[in-house]
This record gives sequence, C-alpha cells and structure tokens, in this order.
Amino acid sequence: MKWEGTRVVIFGMARSGAAAAKVLAQLGAVVTLCDQKSSDELTAVIRDLAGTGIKAVTGGYPTDISSATDLIIISPGVPLTIPPLVKAAEAGVPIWGELELAYRLAKASIVAITGTNGKTTTTALIGQMFKDGDREVRVGGNIGVPLCQLAVEAAPPEVLVAEVSSFQLETIHQFKPRVAVILNVTPDHLDRHGTFANYLNAKSMIFSQQSEEDYTILNFDDHETRALAEKTSASVIFFSRQSDLNEGICVVDGEVRVRLKGRETGVIPVKDIAIPGSHNLENALAAVAAGWVMGLEAPSLAHTLKTFPGVPHRLEFAGEYQGIRFINDSKGTNPDAAIKALMSYRQPIVLIAGGRNKGGEFSSYAKLIRQKVKALVLVGEAAGQIEEAIVNEGYANYYRADTFPAAVRKAAELAAAGDIVLLSPACASWDMFNNFEERGDVFKKTVSEIIEEWKAQIS
Repeated sequence: MKWEGTRVVIFGMARSGAAAAKVLAQLGAVVTLCDQKSSDELTAVIRDLAGTGIKAVTGGYPTDISSATDLIIISPGVPLTIPPLVKAAEAGVPIWGELELAYRLAKASIVAITGTNGKTTTTALIGQMFKDGDREVRVGGNIGVPLCQLAVEAAPPEVLVAEVSSFQLETIHQFKPRVAVILNVTPDHLDRHGTFANYLNAKSMIFSQQSEEDYTILNFDDHETRALAEKTSASVIFFSRQSDLNEGICVVDGEVRVRLKGRETGVIPVKDIAIPGSHNLENALAAVAAGWVMGLEAPSLAHTLKTFPGVPHRLEFAGEYQGIRFINDSKGTNPDAAIKALMSYRQPIVLIAGGRNKGGEFSSYAKLIRQKVKALVLVGEAAGQIEEAIVNEGYANYYRADTFPAAVRKAAELAAAGDIVLLSPACASWDMFNNFEERGDVFKKTVSEIIEEWKAQIS
C-alpha cells in the first residue's frame, strides 16, 4: 500500500494509537489522531506529537469522517460499536487495528500468542528463546513496544514475537502469523464481547488467514482450544501437560518431550524449569512448540527454560521477612488466572482479591478459596460479588479493606511464618488504578514499607 497522501484517522491516543500515528506520518500519510479525553489529560501525548505534522483532536471523536477519510485505525480499547465507527463501516471505510497495520508493514516472520491467561509470560519466554538461539528478534504487541513501531525499524528483525489480545484480533483482515499460539480460552472481557462465543470467536481470528505452511499451536488440555483444531487451515501442533500425546509437545516421566513427524526428543526435566506453577508448565510447553517449529534446538530451549525468571506482576516475588513471603500476581485479572495462582502453592495463603469485575463469575474461585486460603482480604468494586460467592461456599475468614494499601497491610497482619501473602485479585485494576502494573507496583511498595517497619520494631 502506498501511504503518501493517504488520509488516516486514528481513534485513541494511547500507546498503540500514538505509535501508529507517528509511523504513518513518517511514511507520508495525512494523520489525524483523536481521543475522548481532554487536552489537559493528554498533555504529554500532545507534546510528544510536536513537529510530526499529526493533527490532534481531543474531547471526543469526530461524528462523520467517512467522506474525507481513506482509512481508520483504532486503539484496542475503542469498541467497534461506537456510532462514528458504525457509520464509517457502513460507508465502506476500512477499519484496522494497529496489529493489522504492523502486519502490512512487517518483513519479519511473526509468532503471535493469545489466550485468556499466560500470554505475557509465554510471549516473553518465546522472545528469550530466540535471543538465546542467536536469532534477530523483537518482542512487542500488547506488551512493550507497539508492533508497528518494531515493524519499521531501520534494521528489521528476523522474527517478531507478539502478544495479541481479543480486542486487537477484532480488527484484523490480512494478519497472518507464521506461528499462532492459543494457550487457553476461559470467560473474560464479557463486558466488551457480550458472550463467551463472541470472545472465543475473536480469539480464533488469530489463525483465520493462516494456510497449510503455517502453524497453529493449541492446548490439548483445554477443551475450547482443542476444538479449534478443526477450524484452522494451518498445521496443528498440540501441547499437553496432562496427556501423553503421540504427536505434539508433552510431559513423559517428568520430562518435556517433543514428538513430531516420527521423531522424539527430550528437552528438559520439568523440575529444572525456572518459572513455578502448573500453568507456567503449560506456558513452557507452548513456548517449546513455537521455538521448535521455528528451528530452535533442544539444548538452547532447555537453557532458556532453566534461566528465564518470569515477568513482573505474574507470581513475582515481592519480599520475605521472618518466614512470610509476599507474591505479586497483579496480572491475575480474572477468576481463572487467580485459580491458577492459588494452585501454584502448597503453603497457607493469605489472599488479597477484588477490583473491577470484567464479567466473570466467582463460584469456582470461591470453592478453591474455601480449600486453600487461610484468610482473605477483599477490596474494590467487586468485593461484594466475591463475598457473596465465598459465603455461599461457607467460607467465613474474610475481611474488607477500604483502600488497596490497607488491604495489603491487613493481609500482612494476618500472616504468620510459613505463609504466603498473595495478591491475585481475579479482577481488573481500573476501579483504583490505571492498569495492573500500577497496582502491582503499589503492592510491592507497600510490602517494602511493611518489611522495613517490622525490621525497625525488632531493632
């Protein structure tokens, strides 16, 4: 596509929208970047656009842009159902997301990872595997640097590893990754998608343009993802933590093994994988599958799995004092993620939960809380919903906190030597914070303050 003079309107001045605007302006497009927020709220973004030739419009989206627009690009947080986009679509104006733009610009092979939980860890792990395998790689997408920015680097990489969300996949048209990974699909973002079927359909768009020379990697243990094998045109590679697969990536006698095309290769004993938890074993198996089909060798894959420390806000160690360990799992933004976090530990757990519910239900989560949680501290908008679920399960050892730091302090007060204080909220952070990273950072800061106070009391 020739970009010189192309009239592009971008909805949303967040990270990906601003990146797309800059990339397109550099390519000669006539770019308008708009947002519902006021100019006062977007001062830093507007300042950063100075001298780029990009027109910034704040305080709302234009109501009728179809007659003077060749292309619309939307940020992931902007739903397709808002009136200006509905009107533009009816007028035949193409509507892309930043992911589609990145694909149109990229020269590299793309490994794309989606799923309800585990995306960020698996994306970072696969990226590290390519680095350790001496491959030119960049990692981005829904995490880190926007993919379109990486796609136009002066020295383009050999491989782009991208975390992609259901929101991003709603607006693809030609996006065709060399490798598509779907880790799992459980109910999430139903406030946006409406139904689980819609959410699942959005996730499955990741392989919608693939052909037989591409690979779709699916979790055999997850019923929803296993069934997607019938819908992709690509070569399917299954991975499984629970089943002894004749063909795929699985665990046999405590070892990760690759069984593909009549050949079996041992990769690493499970006990040597650095990141903890059964869910992270699934992430590791998916990463091995992606690395293997892209030509990485078993010794290199094993090295990465032994040394990869994980990523912030996913079962991240946040401190320890007098036998009490603090774990930051702020990325546990839905019940399924929080369940996996709880299953990762055998020690008594003091759990901090709550925030903004994204449409999930808490019954299975409440059952596990009754079985595994010594004490529970609830905070945020969804505290009442979680309370109702745990009371229905007969669980009574819970407390309410008015603020997030107060919740952390109450959890620390309830803990004893040998316990884990776990932040795994099962909810989004938006009722109290801008994002889950900010919530995790406040958790870590509060933990540091508590430990220093405890030390001062002893000295």
